[in-house]
Amino acid sequence: MKYTENKVEDVHIAYIGGGSRGWAWQFMSDLANDTVMSGEVRLYDIDMEAAKHNEIIGNKYTTHKDHKGDWLYRAVPSLQEALTGADFVIISILPATFKEMGSDIHAPEKYSIYQSVGDTAGPGGLMRAMRTIPMYVEIANAIKAFCPDSWVINYTNPMTVCVRTLYTVFPQIKAFGCCHEVFGTQKLLAYMLDDMLGIKDVQRSEIKVNVLGINHFTWFDKASYKGMDLFPIYKQFVDKHYDEGVCIYQDSNWLNSTFKSQERVKFDLFRRYGLIAAAGDRHLVEFLPPWYLKNPETVKSWMFGLTTIDMRLKQLDERLERSKRLVSGEEEVSMKPSGEEGVLLMKALLGMGDIISNVNIPNYGQIPNLPLGAVVETNALFRCDDIAPVMAGKLPDDLCSLVIKHCLQQENTVKAGLTCDKELAFRAFMDDPLMTIGLNDGKELFETMLHNQKDYLPGWNVK
Repeated sequence: MKYTENKVEDVHIAYIGGGSRGWAWQFMSDLANDTVMSGEVRLYDIDMEAAKHNEIIGNKYTTHKDHKGDWLYRAVPSLQEALTGADFVIISILPATFKEMGSDIHAPEKYSIYQSVGDTAGPGGLMRAMRTIPMYVEIANAIKAFCPDSWVINYTNPMTVCVRTLYTVFPQIKAFGCCHEVFGTQKLLAYMLDDMLGIKDVQRSEIKVNVLGINHFTWFDKASYKGMDLFPIYKQFVDKHYDEGVCIYQDSNWLNSTFKSQERVKFDLFRRYGLIAAAGDRHLVEFLPPWYLKNPETVKSWMFGLTTIDMRLKQLDERLERSKRLVSGEEEVSMKPSGEEGVLLMKALLGMGDIISNVNIPNYGQIPNLPLGAVVETNALFRCDDIAPVMAGKLPDDLCSLVIKHCLQQENTVKAGLTCDKELAFRAFMDDPLMTIGLNDGKELFETMLHNQKDYLPGWNVK
């Protein structure tokens, strides 16, 4: 890298999953809008054609009339070529295919087990973890070999398992996980200020929060706006909208999708525990007993959706068509900022301004009543070549009893995945709160789901 006045040139970024249709384009837009950094992005993907398409699309950002950052995008055929000399590594992959994800989501429905996402908790989350862990072992070893001093940013789910695997394989790695679920709850609080007090145009970043928990099961025990405590207002807001909920996103695609929710689960959890749940309803419900996921009718009553594999396949088809249009020039690349903070965090790590943001890293004591070493989500201070976790404090005992169960489950999941221990994996599978079936049915479901992804389980004895 080369530092000049207020700029950093010749930054090298390795993008693993560089054929991404969606996340990659948002990242490209954020880089193109940035005035501080410039350099090269090497795109690596097992789908080389997709990476080559993104090479073309990425370089269109650099030639866009409104671009500010100068970046060269290059598709490369190997992890070694992508990683060698990298300053930053971005990991954004789909573990396996939508066929395996379809099994994650829909195979348990035969046993009346419903999941709204199926990528972090529940039986689907565990299965996704089992096939993701071997991929992350390979990635961690490659980073250790070719760019051990790089900063590694993970966007892949299951977030906690991915980050924990990286640190287990390569303890000296400088890795962290980014998730935007907290941002959505900050936006809800900004919406609340308009709704309850008429304070308009509040930016998400102006809502100051203390974050504690684990990814997708995250909580605020403090929230303020310009020194104003938001908890009393949130209580009134919940009481006002508890029955009908609110939807802060008015985009027509969002309103007509199964990703939409009315925040009623958040409101109910606030009444139960007194803290603000800081993830989307679709994620939160999967960490709990089937209070909200008993059946599709219950889901409907709580005003969120079950995201089916058909919906995701429809989304994929739309993104593939958009990729073709972007490559051909039929559609111009969008310079709209994504709202993500990845580029801001990179600049902070390069010494170009400190920033505090929520992050997934090992627990060094920032949440003292969760296990040390387990990956937790709290705020952290990003500064020149350093991440300093904010001491978030303890979770209340009643909430901690829910969170710590999943924390330990995730530790066992990583251990089972690294050692190909079917018995340990099965115990973790059955201990999940959504698993309300008996041992025999559980064993049948477990073996079925393992079989459905056997091609991604090296070292396992799968029939």
